Amino acid sequence: MAATESTRGEQEEAPVPEDFRSGFVAILGRPNVGKSTLLNQLLGEKIAIVSPRPQTTRNRIMGIKTVPGGQILLLDTPGIHRARSLLNRRMVDVAKRSLGDVEAVVWVVDGRGGLRADDEDIAGILAGSGHETVIALNKIDAVSKGRLLPVMARLAELLPDREILPISARTGENVPLLVEGVLGRLPAGPRYFPEDELTDQTERFIAAEIVREKVFLRTRQEIPYGTAVSVQSFEEKNGGALVVIAATIHTERDSHKPILIGKHGAALKEIGSAAREDLERLLGCRVYLELAVKATPGWSRDPRSLAAFGL
Repeated sequence: MAATESTRGEQEEAPVPEDFRSGFVAILGRPNVGKSTLLNQLLGEKIAIVSPRPQTTRNRIMGIKTVPGGQILLLDTPGIHRARSLLNRRMVDVAKRSLGDVEAVVWVVDGRGGLRADDEDIAGILAGSGHETVIALNKIDAVSKGRLLPVMARLAELLPDREILPISARTGENVPLLVEGVLGRLPAGPRYFPEDELTDQTERFIAAEIVREKVFLRTRQEIPYGTAVSVQSFEEKNGGALVVIAATIHTERDSHKPILIGKHGAALKEIGSAAREDLERLLGCRVYLELAVKATPGWSRDPRSLAAFGL
């Protein structure tokens, strides 16, 4: 499922049909429009973490969608917005740089309301990029069709001649049509990864992300935005029947440590239990997860710390 350091990026040697298509596709959009939910729906597996909070995704995550006619290398990116802090500027830079690596773009738009300033900014970026683009008008399961029409009309003005496809990343409605639309915009190419591989991210990275997701889901206000997760060890035991993981939740403020730990360790235990369940389902084996909390003041404003966390 996830790549190891030795297999990442290796090209599958099995022959492919002459009409096989492949290429990199960026999933772009402002924060909280459902980009990561869409990636997980496309893959049929939870690779990208998801929470109701905006700016949950911080790093570029690649998902590998292999179908009989091709292979789509999907880049889930942080939400593009008018960033102020160094952390958020780094996240936006990650998303924008992805455009230099792709053949096509899926622009995800929240269909529940009118376009926002960040959406208009993204339209301007795409209009000047020249990339093949499919506009995924998301969350149609939560809005009447009549309310979609003004949004679709405005999108057609901003990016003429681009396909606009109403979808629901949550339920999967019209997602197969999205796959067809994207695949048809890719050039002929090789199968870059084995058919059963879903991501190039290592299991260590995914473990850190899952822990961070549980922090986002179980803490409030500014606490989740001031946290990051590092994995100190990831060790298989008993012939792969058990994985032992040691990870640290870093927080910018000492005052947040007791909140993350909770009375008698209850909050940290809850975070760890929820993360362990996801990891066991993903890895297909028992997981022992040891969590610690450490104050790392100013990490989100320190370029070296951000680089250590992949930003």
